Amino acid sequence: MTAPTAADTERPLESLWRGMLFYRVLTLVSAVVGVLLALDEYASPLGAVAVLGAMTLWTALTGYAYLGSRPALRKRRGRLAVVDVVVTVAIMGTTPLVQTPAQLAQDAPVMGSIWTPAAVLACAIAFGVPGGLAGAAAVSAALVVFQARLQAELADIQLLALAGLTIGFASTVLRRSAERLREAIAAEAAASERERLARAVHDGVLQVLGFVRRRGAELGGAAGELGAIAGEQEFALRTLLTTGPALVDAHGRRDLAAALRMLASARVSVSTPAHPVELPAPVVDELSRVVGAALANVALHVGPDAPAWVLLEDLGDGIEISVRDEGPGIPGGRLAAAEAEGRLGVARSMRGRVLDLGGTITCDTGPDRGTEWIVRIPRKVRT
Repeated sequence: MTAPTAADTERPLESLWRGMLFYRVLTLVSAVVGVLLALDEYASPLGAVAVLGAMTLWTALTGYAYLGSRPALRKRRGRLAVVDVVVTVAIMGTTPLVQTPAQLAQDAPVMGSIWTPAAVLACAIAFGVPGGLAGAAAVSAALVVFQARLQAELADIQLLALAGLTIGFASTVLRRSAERLREAIAAEAAASERERLARAVHDGVLQVLGFVRRRGAELGGAAGELGAIAGEQEFALRTLLTTGPALVDAHGRRDLAAALRMLASARVSVSTPAHPVELPAPVVDELSRVVGAALANVALHVGPDAPAWVLLEDLGDGIEISVRDEGPGIPGGRLAAAEAEGRLGVARSMRGRVLDLGGTITCDTGPDRGTEWIVRIPRKVRT
């Protein structure tokens, strides 16, 4: 099995563009031969030759533009495909000018003949199924207008629609496959880097942190507190090396579940769904800060060794995060008093962030039953 190339991931439609241009060249040759063999039958032989020249020139121009290696050319392919349809319709529009009434009566091919569907294929590759069907509709309309025989052209119209639908579907599948391949390559690269770092860190930092944790537990007192902190850092570092940070995908989204799992430590338990909970990356960052602020409050007001629990639930149309501890609870009016005194930690770090996202945050607390912060965010959040 060969390794994926840059074209497989960054330019997945190159094979379709080459195939379309190969079709366009072959059909151009066929159309030119057909017209030249019957040139004497045309009302304006010179006009027919001029149309063939325009078709040849346009084929060369689009061939250069569609297959150009410069990024600027590739970005303009969509607009060029739309212009391609306009030019193709204009070529077809010369039919009444260069053909005789007898040719029109005999249902002779329009100018361009089988060369014209290439514009439909270009739109299908550039815009997927909608583009293919729109291009087919434009060329089909021109076919009916310039031939004035709807019944006779139904077969050609069906073929145009089928070609646009098929190639459009193929281009959509190739785009999605390339996106999944990019994500897989990025995940594999991240896993390899984590494995490399894990080997290096395990031989140094983790061993030192583990030693400090064990010795601190043996000595107790201030050394015990230092050992506990070293143990938390050891746990967090192991989590980072085994799971890695939540990556941002091609659509700017991150897995909230993976981001919250990074907050786990020896005293913090994090429970999340097994499947990714994807949200815009800025939203994930804000929610991670909200949860981090709640955990910081637990360490500050309950104790540095106080356990805490984080639960993430995917509700379908939204998500819910709860952060719970088993401390003494927050006395009634304490939060309002703190805000009135200008201490805006909870109001600004937690409530402000959640409200900016269009969500809600509530606090369930009471004497001797701990504190639970509950954050609810709709799936379509404000960013």
